Amino acid sequence: MAFIVLKDITGKIQITVEKGKSEKLATAADSITLDSVITVIGNVVENSFVKLNGIEVLPEEIIIESIAEPLPINREENKSMINPIQAYMVNAMRSFLTEKNFIEIHSPKLIGTASESGSDVFEVKYFDRNAFLAQTPQFYKQMAMAGDLERIYEIGPVFRAEKSYTNRHTTEFTGFDLEFSYIESYEDIMNLEAELLTDMLKGVKEKYGEQIKEIFGLEVIVPQLPFPVVTLNELYDELEREFSYSVPESEKGDLTTDAEKLSFEWVKKKYDHEFLFVTDYSAEKRAFYHMRKEGVLQGYDLIWRGVEITTGAQREHRYDILKEQAKEKGLLEDVKFYLEFFKYGCPPHGGFGLGVDRMTILLLGAFN
Repeated sequence: MAFIVLKDITGKIQITVEKGKSEKLATAADSITLDSVITVIGNVVENSFVKLNGIEVLPEEIIIESIAEPLPINREENKSMINPIQAYMVNAMRSFLTEKNFIEIHSPKLIGTASESGSDVFEVKYFDRNAFLAQTPQFYKQMAMAGDLERIYEIGPVFRAEKSYTNRHTTEFTGFDLEFSYIESYEDIMNLEAELLTDMLKGVKEKYGEQIKEIFGLEVIVPQLPFPVVTLNELYDELEREFSYSVPESEKGDLTTDAEKLSFEWVKKKYDHEFLFVTDYSAEKRAFYHMRKEGVLQGYDLIWRGVEITTGAQREHRYDILKEQAKEKGLLEDVKFYLEFFKYGCPPHGGFGLGVDRMTILLLGAFN
């Protein structure tokens, strides 16, 4: 007898081969190796002695599609559910936004001018001139607001020529971006994001919670609404009081990496929460298109488990002010095409971007 465990995306089934009945079946059974690909034609029968679901296949023919060499990795140590879980996360967020009348767009990734991000861009040859790989769909999201689409999101590749060797920086990753109109303040954006992530994590816990605990040794925590909110200055004061952590005044306009990590310990202790919204960043540290009020950015960062996963903000929708802010950053000529859209009326709007890969890393602790 030979017993073959055949598996595909739907599950596993036992193939029971009686070698004495068919030389052809016996030869096929002896030829295959672990991870070989086969097609089996036969009868499915109930058998209470079969431990695998109480059924087996009695084959009439085994077709060998591909013979596999031994895997170069340890099968048990590399048992992984990363891709299915990540796919579920993205689809859960897509479904949530669709229910709220958001539509999905697909913006260009080959662009004529460098994006607004502070990171380096990848320059590529485009026929007889140069082009760039898009660092963000930000400009196109806002153009959609000016074009009356009102509620949009995009899931797509993001390219950044960052010369770094940390797990916080990659040259290509998948971004989950959204933008929506007729907001009253950036608090509307924070509320939507908190609801989005809570809904997604609830679904992940229900579908994959036990497997994540078994494989990755981590608990999926469904957060409580609302998420804690703290200003940047207040957070630095709290970190100094709680952990004796301080930074020079010149660095207090932004959140340092060490402060991000400590903020997780602080928010767990104070609020029993994994998420923390940090507001009131210095406008000098942020993009020109963010709305400001008396020099204070009208936006936030969202920290999850001690790592920033989102920068969100209300955008400046008034043409004259937006143009002046671009001029301050020395970007007036570079973003001329983008500014044109705001001449013809644009509603108050805002949005944020999430890194799908970074969220997956934080959910599963898969830091390799």
